[in-house]
Amino acid sequence: MKYKLLGPSGLKVSELCLGTMGFGTEWNWGVDQTASFKILDTFANAGGNFLDTANRYTEGSSERIIGEYIKNNRDHFVLATKYSLHDNLTNLNASGNNRKNLFRSVNESLKRLQTDYIDVLYLHIWDFLTPIDEVMRGFQDLVSQGKVNYVAISDTPAWIISSAQTMAQCLGWNKLVALQVEYSLIQRTPERELIPMAQHYGMSVTPWAPLAGGALTGKYLKGDKGRIPEQSKRLNERSVGITKVVMDVAQELGVEPSQVALKWTMQKPFTSIPIVGATKVSQLEENLKAITLQLSPEHIAKLNEASKIEMGFPHEFFEEAGVRQVTYGGFYDKIEKR
Repeated sequence: MKYKLLGPSGLKVSELCLGTMGFGTEWNWGVDQTASFKILDTFANAGGNFLDTANRYTEGSSERIIGEYIKNNRDHFVLATKYSLHDNLTNLNASGNNRKNLFRSVNESLKRLQTDYIDVLYLHIWDFLTPIDEVMRGFQDLVSQGKVNYVAISDTPAWIISSAQTMAQCLGWNKLVALQVEYSLIQRTPERELIPMAQHYGMSVTPWAPLAGGALTGKYLKGDKGRIPEQSKRLNERSVGITKVVMDVAQELGVEPSQVALKWTMQKPFTSIPIVGATKVSQLEENLKAITLQLSPEHIAKLNEASKIEMGFPHEFFEEAGVRQVTYGGFYDKIEKR
């Protein structure tokens, strides 16, 4: 395992992050504590130190299992959790991004995790109700109290995150160090605004569903029904075509399709630390082999071509020859690019 710095911080995290949404059986598809511990052992023995959970996962069992596992070696692990999603349906303010829920949720997470502090706290999903300054001030107060070391954000529009980063920079508050979004060969739309924004601010990208819910492993093409609805975009004609190319590249390299799909998210010109979930040790062991895989420029190009998306306005407008001519006066190819 190699290690990366998380965003513009000095925090060192493993190049793969272990997703733990399946720790706990409350959602009728996860695994119990014994099986979860075996997965955690496998990850830790491979050098993994970066764990991802959330207050909502398996009704809190994910956090409870992790807390039990790390309690005797807390400082070794970089623990990320999230707030925003409801954890009860009786309290109007037990959900959303507001300050009341932020503090309430963090305090409950700390109890389940059996720890005094959270290494990385994500806002889980934007609620379109709470002012961003309320969130960032709340984050800063939690950092000042020693309950949180670093703050991050997930599933939020780029313009809101940009506002948050600018605010933090101007006021001397802690900036967001990571951006968690759905990103895979099947889901590349974050390349339009979110990923360029993250690059601009030096944020690490932590892709969730880098295997598109298992679709990119090819198992659904082999008859495995799984948990993805048949009408899912992950199983439409475009996605099937992308998956077939992943399988072709994997066959050429003598590896599993999952390793190819994961490595594609890792071999980026920005810091990308995919979140790999597992409910079996064998699944995690297979995914860990992506660490030693290297995709050639030719394979990257083949995968990019199969999965390319329309970038839309203004990106495609900027690429037009006439626009470049009037913008750069004919010197575009001679100018150094950032």
